Amino acid sequence: MDMHLHGRQWIPGSPDWAAAAIGGFIAGAVLMVIELLWSAGNSASSTWTASHMVAGIAMGADVAGGTGFDVVVVAVALVTHYVLGIVFGLILAAFMAPFHLDASIGMTLATGAVAGVLLYLFNFHGMTLFFPWFAAMRGGSTLLAHMIFGIVAAWMYLQLERRPH
Repeated sequence: MDMHLHGRQWIPGSPDWAAAAIGGFIAGAVLMVIELLWSAGNSASSTWTASHMVAGIAMGADVAGGTGFDVVVVAVALVTHYVLGIVFGLILAAFMAPFHLDASIGMTLATGAVAGVLLYLFNFHGMTLFFPWFAAMRGGSTLLAHMIFGIVAAWMYLQLERRPH
């Protein structure tokens, strides 16, 4: 029996890729606001330090060490951050859907929190081999921000995914 949803075939356990991408995009926005508020409240760092670090992924280590406002750096950081958020949202959905980790809100939120911890470990302990400037951001506040990112991405996926009625 074929199940159709919005003109496309729905396969049980398959991710809703559009919902995953939008969820990752929204979670990326939430994470950026958290980072901006944290850096604005932290007198030891510039508001633009995180933008320089993220832009450094695409533009190189010379940019990663900057602290001042630069419209190109901020634009590259935004694009990089959102693309990575979308990619993470897609990866998260690829695990959530087939294992039915979106079966309840509790399971969804727990999955998001665990995914956020794993993302933090990957970004700030694994990827520092390639982007060593991120090691300076290791810590509890960055871990918490990534847990919130994962929770928001998973929750948005749950809210947006299209299922048959």
